[in-house]
Amino acid sequence: MTQQARTAEHPTDEQHLPPVPEKRYFAIGEVARLCAVKPHVLRYWEQEFPQLRPSKRRGNRRYYQREDVYTVRNIRHLLYDEGFTISGARHRLEEFAALKGGVPHPGNADDLPTALREIRKELEAALALLDRF
Repeated sequence: MTQQARTAEHPTDEQHLPPVPEKRYFAIGEVARLCAVKPHVLRYWEQEFPQLRPSKRRGNRRYYQREDVYTVRNIRHLLYDEGFTISGARHRLEEFAALKGGVPHPGNADDLPTALREIRKELEAALALLDRF
């Protein structure tokens, strides 16, 4: 598959995902649309990521909560944009959970713990210094 086809299939953060509506539960089709992945991918990720556990109701239908949608977006970001493997993404989510007590929303620096924001500032300052040379 070419890079262009891959980008069309999996839009990057620059192509922005639709905003998550203010509601409590989402069906699998809604989550698939909001996160730009197919429903069968969501079902597979449920098996691979313990952080992703939608509730199941009548007829084994999945209902995702708002935080689940953000978890899916974070998984998607790690896999598609950052290039992590499933195992690496699982490990990264566990690290985030240990640091914060939850899963951060991808691309939102306000959700990172204070220590990580400070490290980011230091790294950006170091990059600015390096750019002078």
